This record gives sequence, structure tokens and C-alpha cells, in this order.
Amino acid sequence: MKKPPPTPLPDLDIDAICKALANPVRREILACLREPQAHFGDQELPLDHGVCAGKIDAHCALSQSTVSAHLAVLQKAGLVTSKRVGQWVFFKRNEPVIEAFIAHMNAQL
Repeated sequence: MKKPPPTPLPDLDIDAICKALANPVRREILACLREPQAHFGDQELPLDHGVCAGKIDAHCALSQSTVSAHLAVLQKAGLVTSKRVGQWVFFKRNEPVIEAFIAHMNAQL
């Protein structure tokens, strides 16, 4: 039986990912996005869209601009994706990038 071709790995910017993970607030955001129903279950729209930036702001108890800056760093590193729905922006973890980063670190360290 012929093996299927390997799934291509996403492009990883290891330095950007390490920089993003160096901040405890960004690690907390990623941890909460891993189980959005446990942390953001009161969101009106379905969580399959992701988590609304406003819910993340409220959870972090930081200003909107501070949380937006943290989300921008996570997005630039490829750790989260965003989707605009109307006036709202929703964020989700980018699991393929996170898994590839973990695999890379396991292989390199």
C-alpha cells in the first residue's frame, strides 16, 4: 500500500514564536484559547468562530489596546488566527503551527 505524502509543515518563525511565548499574558491567552468553552462560554456567537477580542480583553483585565498588542504579537508569530465577522474580530489558536513548534523544539533540544 502506498503511503500518503507527508502533510507539509507550516512555515515557522521560531524566533517570533519564542518572543511571543516569553510574555506571561500571551501564554495565558493561548492557554485560555485552548479550552474556549471553559473560559469564554458566555460568548453570544458560537465559539467555532473563535473568541471575540472583547471577551479576551475582559478575561485579561487589561486595556483593549494592551490586549490588542498582545494578540498582534501572537498573530505575527502564527500562534493565533483571526477572523472578522461584522464589527468583531475573533481569535483561535493555530494548532498546526503550535504542534509544529513543539515538534521542532522536541527535535532540536
